[in-house]
Formats: sequence, structure tokens, C-alpha cells
Amino acid sequence: MVIRHAEKPSEDGSVLGISESGGQNPEELTAKGWQRAGALVRLFAPLEGRFSDPRIATPDVLFASAVAPQSKSLRPWHTILPLSRLLNKTIDLRHPKGDEIALVTAAIAAEGVVLIAWEHKAILGIANQIVGNTTTCPQEWPGERFDMVWIFDRSPGLDQWSFSQVPQMLLSGDQSDLFLQ
Repeated sequence: MVIRHAEKPSEDGSVLGISESGGQNPEELTAKGWQRAGALVRLFAPLEGRFSDPRIATPDVLFASAVAPQSKSLRPWHTILPLSRLLNKTIDLRHPKGDEIALVTAAIAAEGVVLIAWEHKAILGIANQIVGNTTTCPQEWPGERFDMVWIFDRSPGLDQWSFSQVPQMLLSGDQSDLFLQ
């Protein structure tokens, strides 16, 4: 499963990024982003195991992009931080933005269900690498959308991946329409 990091600060400065402790930081999530991060906990780890969609699963392995000189954003990491705490799982932060090939290799090799939180423009390359083409998945992630889960499933014994999308529907303003392919 792949998600975009939660809501980010506006370019005009009207919506600010704030740290978990409340300080301003342009590399952080917004207040709504922190709300989404909290809501994602029950999307991926629902009470009594009742998932909102049968294609969603509780992740065994968590990946988020690392902070690096080319990307100082804390948003992917902090988007799944509340989930990692609930599940008591470490987030793999070995791969910065730009290292998507190694990320996909590590994710495919991981045991169990994987969740990746990443920057939306790079998710397209991640998806294309997983499915092995540029026609199976949408080739655009709308800039204003933070509310979608992309799901990749592989049948046992096969190298072919299927693709589907699940709207999160967690916060006011979330949309149910899928991205066009």
C-alpha cells in the first residue's frame, strides 16, 4: 500500500506546518495533516479488525522517505508516526526521496504487508516500478489530494501485480472519486 504524506503548509504561508510539540516548521504537517496522521491509525489498524475496505490491511512493515539534503520534509515520516507507535513498529527511513528504486526493491523483499508514505510526485515512479509499466496506474497524483491509498497485490507465485485505489474518507473534505488512469 502507498499513501501520500498528509497535508502540508501552503506556499503562500497562510497555512503553517507545525511540529508535534506545536512549534512552527515549514517541513512539517499542518494541523489537518496531524489529524489525518491520527485518523490513519484506525484506517490501517481498525478496532476489532473491521476495515472500511477489504483491500486495506494492517501493515507489518512501514517505509517513509528519509530526510536528506534534497528533501528536508518530515511529512512522510510523521504521517505514519502515530500508526508506528500504535503497532510498535519502526519506520524504515533508509531511503530518501530520489532513492525510489532501492525503496521498491526493499519493499518487495519485505515480509508481510507493506505501507509506504511518500511525496506524491515520486509515488508515480514507485507505482510504475512495482507494476513494471506506465499504463496500469494513474500517471498523475492531483496536488490537492492527500486522501487516497494505492494498493498493489501480487498473487502467490506470480510476479504480476494488480493495482487498485481506495479513498480514505477520513476527514471533512476527503473525496470519494478515484484518480483517472
